[in-house]
Amino acid sequence: MLTAIIVEDMADALKLLKSDLETNHPEIKIIDTAQSVVEAAKSLRNHQPDILFLDIMLGDGTGFDVLEIFPDLKSKIIFVTASDEFAIRAFKFAAIDYVLKPYSNEELAQAIAKAKEQIQPNTERLSILKDTLSAPEQKPDKISLHTLDKIIIVALDDIVRCESDSNNTIFYLENGQKIFVTKTLKYFSDMLQNYQFLRVHQSHLINLQCISAFIKTDGGYLMLKNGENIPVSVRKKPEIIEILDQMHR
Repeated sequence: MLTAIIVEDMADALKLLKSDLETNHPEIKIIDTAQSVVEAAKSLRNHQPDILFLDIMLGDGTGFDVLEIFPDLKSKIIFVTASDEFAIRAFKFAAIDYVLKPYSNEELAQAIAKAKEQIQPNTERLSILKDTLSAPEQKPDKISLHTLDKIIIVALDDIVRCESDSNNTIFYLENGQKIFVTKTLKYFSDMLQNYQFLRVHQSHLINLQCISAFIKTDGGYLMLKNGENIPVSVRKKPEIIEILDQMHR
């Protein structure tokens, strides 16, 4: 039997999650609920649950405030967030799992299964999540990358380019390091397109700051500052020429 505490400021959402857990996950015993940072802090002083269901936005603060009060909390955390594009992007940047309200029974079951398996996100990944959530209009400084056996935190400005490898992506960094990540190039293209990254080809996503020149001969290709040449798809050429013109004005 696993123990759990639910922290959720909306009474209806709290009641629904509690009911879903009791109905579909009898292996989880709900030992307490809380609807604010203050209530959560009181509860966690008395209990150390196996799983903490933690809403991000609470009436008197955020879920991060709860975690800052208990930096040594051993509970597995399942973040619960409303359907917000900025929140979803922030979780992706930090490589931290979440449950999106409204969720399905299957999504909740998957989140519980992952929580049982995984170790806690470290302080740096939680910091990336918090910073990206608090300033959604700003370019994040860092991104967390899921490899087969670990999570690597990389500065966005250190990424030269990304290359598709079937359903995976290879990140090429300024220092020559390559990182093999178990997500598709489209996943990262969607994440990074607003932060000076451009998908110039079906297989290539480029940091615009790393482009040295666009060579129009031989079908058209990009020369990067590190000396690499990257092909450009026919339909992307006008967009690339326009972007480079704007950058050099």
